[in-house]
Amino acid sequence: MKTHDFLLELGTEELPTKLLIKLSNALKDNLVEELKQLGIAIGKVSAFVTPRRLAVSIFEIQSYQEDQLIEKKGPIVDSPEKAIEGFAKSCGVDINSLEKRSLGGKKYYFFHAKEVGQPIKDLLPSVVEKAIKNVPITRAMKWGEFNYSFARPVHWLVMLLDDEVVPANIMGLVSGNTTKGLRSSDSSFLEIPHASEYQSFMRDKAQIEVDFNKRKEIIREQVTSVAKSSNAQVVIDESLLDEVCALVEYPRAFSGKFDEKYLNVPEEALISAMKLHQKYFHMVDSNGSLLPSFISVANIESTNLNLIIQGNERVIRPRLADSEFFWNQDKAIRLDQRIEGLDSVLFMKSLGSMGDKAKRIEKLSKHIAGLVSIDAQACARAGFLSKSDLISEMVGEFADLQGIMGGYYAINDGESNIVAQAIKEHYKPRFAGDELPSTNEGLVVAIADKLDTITGVYGIGEAPTGSKDPYALRRLALGLLRVLLEAKLDINLKTLIDVSLNLHSKEVDRETSSSIYQFMMERLKAYYKDVHVDGNVFEAVLAVSPDSPFDFHQRVEALNDFIQKIESKSLIEANKRIANILKDFVSNDVELDSKLLIEDSEQKLFQATESIAKQLSEQKDYKAIVRSLLELKEVIDTFFDKVMVNVDDIELRQARLKLLNRVRSLFLSVADVSYLSS
Repeated sequence: MKTHDFLLELGTEELPTKLLIKLSNALKDNLVEELKQLGIAIGKVSAFVTPRRLAVSIFEIQSYQEDQLIEKKGPIVDSPEKAIEGFAKSCGVDINSLEKRSLGGKKYYFFHAKEVGQPIKDLLPSVVEKAIKNVPITRAMKWGEFNYSFARPVHWLVMLLDDEVVPANIMGLVSGNTTKGLRSSDSSFLEIPHASEYQSFMRDKAQIEVDFNKRKEIIREQVTSVAKSSNAQVVIDESLLDEVCALVEYPRAFSGKFDEKYLNVPEEALISAMKLHQKYFHMVDSNGSLLPSFISVANIESTNLNLIIQGNERVIRPRLADSEFFWNQDKAIRLDQRIEGLDSVLFMKSLGSMGDKAKRIEKLSKHIAGLVSIDAQACARAGFLSKSDLISEMVGEFADLQGIMGGYYAINDGESNIVAQAIKEHYKPRFAGDELPSTNEGLVVAIADKLDTITGVYGIGEAPTGSKDPYALRRLALGLLRVLLEAKLDINLKTLIDVSLNLHSKEVDRETSSSIYQFMMERLKAYYKDVHVDGNVFEAVLAVSPDSPFDFHQRVEALNDFIQKIESKSLIEANKRIANILKDFVSNDVELDSKLLIEDSEQKLFQATESIAKQLSEQKDYKAIVRSLLELKEVIDTFFDKVMVNVDDIELRQARLKLLNRVRSLFLSVADVSYLSS
């Protein structure tokens, strides 16, 4: 069948930068889904997006819709005549055109007809209209006197099938083959010659790279080149790069400078001012120190670049001056003098103020430090001061600097470097892939801060539900677990949850402890899924309910080694068999008398379990335990080949069940490996 290439381009006012990719993908997916519903075969699909346009190219789209056989089941033959007439009318035929067919012992009326496939050109207007209408937009805009709504007002519509316009009128726009170039050259209308040439045409005629990822790499190359020409290195934040790419269609990078006096301000504050307010990339020297310069990306090729540079330098100056002012103002008040001010800042209803939270973090940090033999006084001090910078001028302006500025203020106040570093890093890890705090004290305060929020919010009945997690408890839980696992802190999480709950006011339900633990374990399961650990391995360890996430992690690692060995398959099945045999076993608490074991194979199994039990009685090296358990394969296999467990002799049967219970207990010292058979 003949195929065509199709192009859709919707021209708009500047779209929200944060939503650009989401809008683009939604439009593409909606188009593909609508065509799929109509049974239209298509080839390659590409989505393009710039601040002022959403476009989709579809190659090798089917010329005609396939003929479709339509069949509808109607009422039973004995139904009232009006019901039958109603069914026939809904199908657009009379009763005589309906077919009678037996189904399930009864006769029904059926309607069937062949619907001839329509030309793709006739179907596309409706397809496009539905695809645009179904783009999910939280806050849609309306404009003028129209009743249309979209993320931003729309201005032009291109719909091309090869080189022919697909006639349509959507959201008040008449389709055509004419697009627009840069905002600075709005008067220039550009006629797209063919749907397949869209990307190259826009690049050659309008100097616009419509492919988001390619445009992003152009910006990366440009800013890197500009930095190199300045004998510097540019620091490229990927989220900032995405945002800049969403702001420009025709990127042109350039550098500017600012007064060196501002380098006396903590560099994070300067970087935030440049990044958040102006979307500038910062540069560093070979030692990684911030330079008094920046790189910006214009959306135009200027004949007077110096004028643009001067304008940007003029704009950044007051931003940096503000940072300098905030820094000097904040230094005048010590962190410990701000605690009283925190008492008037609400943390959450029923959970008290930020001052209350700081005092809980202080106590919890001291408790955790005692568990892992870390400087308890330093941890308590850092926990107590950890939230004081929230009421500083700098953090009021740049919320992303919370904790970071607290570290600087602590040094200014004469606090120890250990306390200052712990304050600076206690929010880490802030997101997936973020690094952990670099000091033991920072790790402790990070655990305390995250756990206090989790237990408090969960304890007042605000646990995450479904996809809703307004307080980011899942992210906090995952961050806390990463600290415990990756920093190798062996802490009883169940007990720690109880300690944290008891530090809260009586409005927090202490009975939520087990629910919080289960919630944390679910996040641990997600953690292992991300690192490609078999779900059965996780469930096998969870079945023995370790108290410590780090202990849990060591068991998982050992079990991962176990399942790589050839012998494991037989041992897994043996454990499943043993678990089934012991299902109704009740021990009489009398120690197993090996003299009751009469077969050579069961005596050997008993001796093997005795030997391993002695080796493992005083160690928690789960990998070593697993290696020892692998040695049981032969004696367990021989036991099941030669011995019947459920014999008539009650004493012998009980002895054999106890022997199997010993075997199972050895494996349960690591995990319930019977879960690995599923």
